[in-house]
Amino acid sequence: MSEIIELRSQWDAFKIENPKVRIRDAAKQLGTTEAELLATATGTSVIRLKNEFQEILKSVESLGKVMALTRNDYCVHERKGVYSNLSFSGPMGLAVNPDIDLRLFMSAWSSVFAVDENGRKSLQFFAKDGEAIHKIYLGETSDVAAFETLVDHFTAADQHAALEIVKDKAAATEKPDAEIDAAGFREQWLSLTDTHAFHALLRKFGVSRTQGLRLAPEGHAVQISYKSLKDIFQKVSDTGLEIMVFTGNKGCIQIHTGPVKKLVQAGPWFNVLDPDFNMHLREDGIAAVWLVKKPTEDGIVTSIEVFDSEGSIIVQFFGKRKPGIPENENWRLTVNELAVIL
Repeated sequence: MSEIIELRSQWDAFKIENPKVRIRDAAKQLGTTEAELLATATGTSVIRLKNEFQEILKSVESLGKVMALTRNDYCVHERKGVYSNLSFSGPMGLAVNPDIDLRLFMSAWSSVFAVDENGRKSLQFFAKDGEAIHKIYLGETSDVAAFETLVDHFTAADQHAALEIVKDKAAATEKPDAEIDAAGFREQWLSLTDTHAFHALLRKFGVSRTQGLRLAPEGHAVQISYKSLKDIFQKVSDTGLEIMVFTGNKGCIQIHTGPVKKLVQAGPWFNVLDPDFNMHLREDGIAAVWLVKKPTEDGIVTSIEVFDSEGSIIVQFFGKRKPGIPENENWRLTVNELAVIL
């Protein structure tokens, strides 16, 4: 308990000196985790909930229109809508809706809190390493009474149980290219029939994602300039072309499908600020941008994939499409016209 009191004291002092620093960044500066910082407010602005993640998520539909937030270090994805059509199969979950579209990897989920930040109410879910997986914020039209009912129903009996923080294992060392069956990898890339099979292909040949792009069949993966990505976004904004924006972390991938209209630069952040969709992309975290082409039963699917310096994927962009429907030709033309190959 003394450690919690000490951390709360450090956090309170930090907020006074750094009122604009987000809790995620503050945790790193204080040498702790976001979940542990949040837990210091248990009993005041924070309530610990039972780890019944699936049932809590299924109950969110009762809140009406909310804002879903999923992020990693360099991209924040915010989408407003109603949680419905949730389904789970073992550790995998789906929410498939035009607005709230999620892929959930429940084995990573470890703790959940109800939070009231000066009247801004939310549910916040964390991974075993204390990093935020997913947050759900009430909006102006959300049902506050339903939120309170949800919180009352799922409140944990022990509000001060210690958080068991388990640090992620170090990333596996990438094999030298010479040890990879590059010819076999390229052959099976060209035989893909579904973009969802790409991860299994990487795993089969023991390659990281960026290594796989380096070893891709000719013409199927090229590095492009970040400026050309912004040019593509401007064209998408100007024409109203509908795209798909995938942002995720170890426990959740969140997807926006539709137009992106209002583009705003703010310091190192490139932003989409639309009524129901916001994206905040931190440019100084970007190490590489790739234009990638994968075969499917419906023809070639073209994506833009953005990576950090550790080879982790920050965000992906596709033209709007569904299985069984070919890629939007205007998306393909826009990308091929404006992408500047490095």
